[in-house]
Amino acid sequence: MATTGEEALGTEQPGPSAPVLSARDMWKSYGRVVALRGVDIDVYPGEVLGLVGDNGAGKSTLIKCISGAEYPDSGTIFLEGQEVVFHGPLAARHAGIEVVHQTLGVAPQLDITSNLYLGREVRRGGFRGSVFRMLDVRTMRRQAAEKVKSLGIATIQDITQAVETLSGGQRQAVAVARAAAFGSKVLIMDEPTAALGVRESGQVHQLIASLRDSGLPIILISHNMPALWDLANRVAILRLGRVAAILAPAESSMEEAVAIMTGAKAASHPPGTNG
Repeated sequence: MATTGEEALGTEQPGPSAPVLSARDMWKSYGRVVALRGVDIDVYPGEVLGLVGDNGAGKSTLIKCISGAEYPDSGTIFLEGQEVVFHGPLAARHAGIEVVHQTLGVAPQLDITSNLYLGREVRRGGFRGSVFRMLDVRTMRRQAAEKVKSLGIATIQDITQAVETLSGGQRQAVAVARAAAFGSKVLIMDEPTAALGVRESGQVHQLIASLRDSGLPIILISHNMPALWDLANRVAILRLGRVAAILAPAESSMEEAVAIMTGAKAASHPPGTNG
């Protein structure tokens, strides 16, 4: 019964285990346009699942359905083996699914601590918190510093610094830190380095590798094929709303992935396998 939820960088396959997140037979249409046609995916503990495809292949629609931003026409989502139905992004966040969008969604005028706790503010105990709704700034700063340190984010030194004073890579690190700190089950990242330079992109890639190695499952949408081949354990290729193939970078080439993505080559590995 459904429940409602309110360095190559080391890419060995994760050990045998049950998937943290599964999507089965996902369909979604917008009028006469069919965006998803029976998509199946699994995401396992401690892996990066790359998601690639041409524009219109269904990547964004799939992510929106998984994260509660869209409701699929049909299909089932399982989180840790339990069927779930998300009636909005907040429900997915409460269930432990966090999304880092390409636009980041940070508040530049606020400091790093305030951005990490945006929408999750900690209030003071007793009368001051319950009646006057005063925030426990000291606790939030202490916990924010601990979260940033535990994630190994060395580019953030002062959590009281305004986000608008940070570089692009540091802002991305804030968005990732916020999602990783509260995304207890699955982290979804949509083109996290699209607007970054080479050095800052490298820092974000190292952070993704660190989160993966800590056991957090990550779905990574990216057009940066070399980065995907360094970071991902498996790469799901979407074409015309279907999963055309799921490749293991250790056993497949980027050229093969591009050929399948464009339709120049049929998949040699059936979808749903590990390659």
